[in-house]
Amino acid sequence: MKNDTFVVNSTARIEAFSDGVFAIAITLLILELKVPVISVFQDKRDLMIALKNLWPSYFAYVFSFLIIGIYWLNHHYIFQLFKRVNHMFGILNLVFLMTISFLPFPTAVFAKYLNDDVHRYSAVTFYTIGLLLPAIAWTTTWIYGSRDYRLIDHKLSPDFVRKLTSLYSWSTVVYVLALILSLVNEWLGLATCVLLTLKFLLPPVRPVYRKG
Repeated sequence: MKNDTFVVNSTARIEAFSDGVFAIAITLLILELKVPVISVFQDKRDLMIALKNLWPSYFAYVFSFLIIGIYWLNHHYIFQLFKRVNHMFGILNLVFLMTISFLPFPTAVFAKYLNDDVHRYSAVTFYTIGLLLPAIAWTTTWIYGSRDYRLIDHKLSPDFVRKLTSLYSWSTVVYVLALILSLVNEWLGLATCVLLTLKFLLPPVRPVYRKG
């Protein structure tokens, strides 16, 4: 294929650039935690109450931090499986990183309106879309690089490659399901996202290589 004529036998530059994007995106999340402003004429307990009322921001920060952190860990994991990169793979990785750097914005919207009965529905749906986009980009990038062993290690077991493809594909399907559920009930959609994230906190599958 045309793009394969530009294969580079090193993933180092893409990994280094990606690490920088992950670091910036995960740092931006904390900027949405604002110090509450309390008047000197208010009760001394008001600051504690105001801090407690920030629970949507705490939850959004921790959850999105976990999401980006899991993607960073898995990005490192699959780059041990890739032996080459090409131009198209670089573009797909850029699209994936764009979705990661976008995530702090829906996180901010989610944190601000999660406790708002009027706007919670829209905020959760928008946040779910923000979680779905990197899942789609991730799966697309993996499928492109792994199909016919285009860029991955040829020693990897076909069953192992299919298992990863199935795992990433089904995770994307679950995020789509979460989006659909959020259109019906925002809490169901959010719970689905949380459960899927907890599943990916488990250690990744150990690579399996061909025998002989």
